[in-house]
Amino acid sequence: MAGLVLNSSSVLRLNFCAKLNICASISATSPSPKTLGDILKPLQMAYFNFENKKIYYKIVGTGEPLLLLAGNTASSKMFGTLVSKYSKDYRLILIDFPGHGKSERVETFETDFWFYNSQVCYSLIETLNIEKISVVGTSGGALVGINLAMEHPDRIKYLFADSFEGEYPLQSYIGTLRADREKGKRKIFSAIFWFINHGLDWKHIVDLDTEMILRFYATGQSFFHRSISELIVPTLITGSRKDEFCNNLEDIYRELKKKNDRLEIILFDSGNHPAMISNRDLFYNLIRERVK
Repeated sequence: MAGLVLNSSSVLRLNFCAKLNICASISATSPSPKTLGDILKPLQMAYFNFENKKIYYKIVGTGEPLLLLAGNTASSKMFGTLVSKYSKDYRLILIDFPGHGKSERVETFETDFWFYNSQVCYSLIETLNIEKISVVGTSGGALVGINLAMEHPDRIKYLFADSFEGEYPLQSYIGTLRADREKGKRKIFSAIFWFINHGLDWKHIVDLDTEMILRFYATGQSFFHRSISELIVPTLITGSRKDEFCNNLEDIYRELKKKNDRLEIILFDSGNHPAMISNRDLFYNLIRERVK
């Protein structure tokens, strides 16, 4: 959801398994030059400035540009298990929002967090001089992606919005948010996940996110500055019927569809939050079918 990006134990297991598979492949065979060429993708890591802050981004692979947007309390590190697969077919662009990951720290997160970070992403698109780009956002990153697509539809080729709670924060989620975050800090998998994403100050980043979400909820505003009916970019909305943070995604998405019949919706029967990782192969096939 907006406040918690994924089941941290699952993503850590995926990272560990991916490393085991890579080690097994290397030990079993002597890579040919062609194999090494496939592994050593064109890679660019750099910073750009947004409102006098250094914002980190990374580009890997070649082909159609594809921007990945992480959810709240995460950074681009959450996509670690996906980069190798995605970069075989796309010019993959990853970003750390201000105050997250390798980006410069901030004193507080903007209350209008998801709209604000859509502006950050648009600045990156401009910096890279990309005419049109497809966007994949998950959880809170989906909210950023939807804002980006509605504000700049001429620059977005296709939008994939995964595992998000609709137009407004869920009251049931907000009610236990602070307590849930404190419990999360004491869980080893959550702590490791946040440390991997942000480093030693991960607790502070989680706290900034918690306070931001509560401030935003108090405003009573939508995540978006426009009605979802104004979303004209080709859009696929995805999620899991087994999402542990929202057991009524199907109802939420149905209401969005009523407001905008152009939206395409696919729900997976299994998998935890977020669906793009728990159903990573199925989800990637959906991208391949739509972005060529």
